[in-house]
Amino acid sequence: MIAILTCLTRAAAANDLLDVDESLFDNALQTAAEMPRLHSLLVSHNGNIIVEAYFNGRSANRPANVKSVSKSIMSALIGIAIDQGHLSGLDQPITEWYAERITDDPTGAKHQITIGNLLSMQAGLETTSSYNFGAWVLSDDWIGFALDRPIMASPGTRMLYSTGNTHLLSDILTTTTGQSTLQFARENLAQPLGFGLGPWTRDPNGVYFGGNNMELTPRQMLTFGQMYMNDGQANGRQIVPGQWVETSLQPLVRSSRDTERQYGYGWWLRDMAGIQTTYAWGFGGQFILLAKDLDLIVVTTSSSQPGDTRRRHTRALYELIEEKIIAPAVQYRNDLATD
Repeated sequence: MIAILTCLTRAAAANDLLDVDESLFDNALQTAAEMPRLHSLLVSHNGNIIVEAYFNGRSANRPANVKSVSKSIMSALIGIAIDQGHLSGLDQPITEWYAERITDDPTGAKHQITIGNLLSMQAGLETTSSYNFGAWVLSDDWIGFALDRPIMASPGTRMLYSTGNTHLLSDILTTTTGQSTLQFARENLAQPLGFGLGPWTRDPNGVYFGGNNMELTPRQMLTFGQMYMNDGQANGRQIVPGQWVETSLQPLVRSSRDTERQYGYGWWLRDMAGIQTTYAWGFGGQFILLAKDLDLIVVTTSSSQPGDTRRRHTRALYELIEEKIIAPAVQYRNDLATD
């Protein structure tokens, strides 16, 4: 079943996609309606929703577990914490919090890990994701488990994706601000953006899961993406520092699993249909994708449950977004330029 709340309205936009043709994303909607794991598809241009559709019994008000989209939100929180003086910056070493907890470090590499290394997935620690995820979340000390991982690469030299990195950031944020990550996120991000934020998973010591399991509605995801599109501004105020937004969205390291993808500070980057896109990406098919050259934002939510079709669904989502949303928008813009 498909529920379309807003589809291809002619928003009064002031740039290249003014008066977007109503058939531009018809193919995208037709394809989306046939995807059994897809729950929502939203597209906005110049701050106006032009596509909003819900599938497979989902609705606008139902929050989604956005999985690792939470890492991009964690990045925003770290930027705010630096701006407020709780943290000194990206080069701040984690030994300021964990010097006594790092006990297995014969080369001294762990003592070189910085806030920026954690955020860009370049800490060099063996991952707590993938094959280690189950053992990690079943342990009674998530922080100790992450810190005890062996060094697989010198900090700052290689991307090793690990949710343990962003969970360390949640712990650091809790210690430095004197607030839980939930409280800090509510006061400094969710409330200024105009929405509530519910509690999510905590580790055995009460630290909110850093970089996973936050729950947002698709429209809340769109609001967060629009703030980044607006250089950290929303509702007449600067919520995330503009310089942090710019810094976060710059490519720092290339994925070792897919050389088409790069990573910044909590955000992925990839060329689609000839333009660079930046996106928050969560397990199973949760996306907040920014195409700044088009002033276009795409949000999707999907089933986050493991299954044999999960990887195929994610690949299909990439194809849907690139071939049936980004590519038609690029072609439409180019056609306008030649008229």
